[in-house]
Amino acid sequence: MYAVIKSGGKQHKVQAGDVIEVEKIVHEGETVTFQPLLVVDDAGGTHVGAEAAKATVTAKPLGEKKGDKVRIFKYRPKSGYAQRGGHRQLLTLLEIEGIELAAPTKKAAAKKSAPAAKTDTAAASDAPDEGSEADGS
Repeated sequence: MYAVIKSGGKQHKVQAGDVIEVEKIVHEGETVTFQPLLVVDDAGGTHVGAEAAKATVTAKPLGEKKGDKVRIFKYRPKSGYAQRGGHRQLLTLLEIEGIELAAPTKKAAAKKSAPAAKTDTAAASDAPDEGSEADGS
């Protein structure tokens, strides 16, 4: 099972046991939880929107580190203007502990079975009545 989570303006595809680097987050306690954007379970079913909002991804912070240096160089020709700089983003290492889907509610189960019942009644109502065709003058 994997999920797509959003952290720091970026999306990450995660599975249980993965170690990911996200932009520095302030964490209080032992675990961090995310609300995934997309969840795919082992049976191949995809859950998005309201179904995915009920799911949770839990992660354990392992520590913090600095990312690779990004070099910045500004230059204007013929004016003697040149400026150098750099930046190293602070990152938090997270180990994904688990992905949990919420159990389907009774309403969701009823909605899934309801369209099948509607198609049976719709097929019966599409059949023309014998009296209505005879009256069609």
